[in-house]
Amino acid sequence: MADLTKKRKVVNEKVDPKKLYNIDDACNLVKEVNTTKFDASVDLHIRLGVDPRKPDQAIRGTVTLPNGTGKTKRVLVLCTPDKENEAKAAGADFVGLDEYIQKIAGGWADVDIIIAMPTVMAQLGKVGKILGPRGLMPNPKTGTVTMDLAGAVNDVKGGKIAFRVDKYGIIHASVGRVSFSAQKLKENSMELIHAINKLKPSSAKGAYFKSLSIASTMSPGIKLDPKIAH
Repeated sequence: MADLTKKRKVVNEKVDPKKLYNIDDACNLVKEVNTTKFDASVDLHIRLGVDPRKPDQAIRGTVTLPNGTGKTKRVLVLCTPDKENEAKAAGADFVGLDEYIQKIAGGWADVDIIIAMPTVMAQLGKVGKILGPRGLMPNPKTGTVTMDLAGAVNDVKGGKIAFRVDKYGIIHASVGRVSFSAQKLKENSMELIHAINKLKPSSAKGAYFKSLSIASTMSPGIKLDPKIAH
């Protein structure tokens, strides 16, 4: 294992790995211990007391962060020609259908979100095995399969994110950048936590929020007191 740099050692000493921080202190600290020279992402990692193998416990949803993500998302809209102008006017980065399905089949996936009309979903079947593992397959549950293309694009550009529990029962989601104020990071974090709390399945037993932590890219994780979720 590589030796830690002096800067990283100093940073690690500022974070007590045994302490459960309140949300205000954690959001201030995550900015303080950032060691990157770029505007790093700040992410929440939430371990839930669910079994993702059970359909009713495979938690997934969307939430609009009040302060956005700090990242401009590249949006591809797959639609029929009569809806292209609507998508372009709303700010979609790429708009079309057949040509983009062919590009995706060839390995292209230089986008963050794909929005599609319900009537074109059958054509996406041929690239489902490519989009699925990358988390890019449009889904009605996340609002990315819709006839309201303009609304969907505006939501994504305005800070709407999708989240889903992984096979280990953990949700990973960006809640901003280190350049955000601690208050904005707090507001975004709490909005995500509240959205997840609303999706608690009745069949889940024991603690729903088992552990939470917040961290910026390449910085130590800061454990949050799970009580903030209640």
